[in-house]
Amino acid sequence: MTVWIDASSGASGDMLLGALVGVGVPVEVLQTAIDAVTPEPVRLAPATVQRNGFSAVLCGVAIEDSVHHRSWRDIRALLLGAELSEEVRLLAVRVFERLALAEATVHGSDPLDVSFHEVGSLDAIADIVGVCAGFDWLWSGRAGPREVVVSPVAVGSGSVRSAHGPLPVPPPAVAELLRGVPSYAGLPGAPAMELCTPTGAALLTELATSWGAQPAMTVTTIGVGAGTRDPQGYANVLRILVSTDSAPDPSAVPLLIESNVDDLDPRVWPSVIATLLSAGASDAWLTPILMKKGRPAHTLSVLVRSDRAPAVRSAIFRHTSTIGLRESPLAKHALDREMRTVHVQGQEIAIKLASEDGEIVNAQPEYEDVARAAAALGRPVSEVLADAIGASRRMISPE
Repeated sequence: MTVWIDASSGASGDMLLGALVGVGVPVEVLQTAIDAVTPEPVRLAPATVQRNGFSAVLCGVAIEDSVHHRSWRDIRALLLGAELSEEVRLLAVRVFERLALAEATVHGSDPLDVSFHEVGSLDAIADIVGVCAGFDWLWSGRAGPREVVVSPVAVGSGSVRSAHGPLPVPPPAVAELLRGVPSYAGLPGAPAMELCTPTGAALLTELATSWGAQPAMTVTTIGVGAGTRDPQGYANVLRILVSTDSAPDPSAVPLLIESNVDDLDPRVWPSVIATLLSAGASDAWLTPILMKKGRPAHTLSVLVRSDRAPAVRSAIFRHTSTIGLRESPLAKHALDREMRTVHVQGQEIAIKLASEDGEIVNAQPEYEDVARAAAALGRPVSEVLADAIGASRRMISPE
């Protein structure tokens, strides 16, 4: 299955929701997922509107007045406790992780403690969970690879108001989220306004398997989602084109990309790793090595699907001092994964479970939750970790 997302006029959560409704995702699918997460009533109200000659779906979100600015820790607790499919839950968690990392990077804070302000409001939570449920519905029951190609993203120009005051467009979080991927101010005649929101940028970068113009595909359905603003002479829309008969892509295989680097300031490596993950890498790590003439260095290793490799290669060349890469194809075997929670003295700790043929074979606590719980309880991290491991082991072998 191939999906092309045309973000040449911008992207936001509600635009993606509207486009998904336009390609046939039942509103009930989106609403059920949203109801499972949001602690206060949130109702979708899709309507057909006109945007500079385009007939589009404006997927309005009706909520009661809410001033809660939830942190990533708060939102993750909502997601982990919600009655969602594991596919939707994990996709939504990854989107919010991207947002948290971007916000923490631009503000110099701990990702778990990031307060999302506008993104933490109920309508934005609903946008992200609804879009994740919509794409899961599109993919459900369809064999073969899931290819999501995204056009260069229009970000807009001018300035935008935020909880931190006026910010230039693209705002810092959007610029951070779109590192390593193609973006631009917008089509000729684009108004001086924010065209891509942090929510839209996080969703696109998590969903995308590659970036570029529409690939060769037999389009079966088209959805057009409208933004809430309707500037004169400009179509504030996002389009989703779907092909369900695409052949499997034999090139989408795992690759290992490596390079030995001996002349990069070590303080830069954490941001390099984060950038590679944002560009589409499945994993990235460093190995200390000793090169010729006794020079200390690092081997940068990156796992990536071959269809995402171009963006990752570009990110490596742009953000490190290397001038060459070596690559090799890999075979990969992965266990099914899901997230659950345990409690240690009243503190909630997320547990990642891995299963083989339906049997849980591994359970590991999330270290950040363990560290937070230890600080709240005034106990050593090692003790809380041992308690969490004991609780998680009971999921494998119940007493």
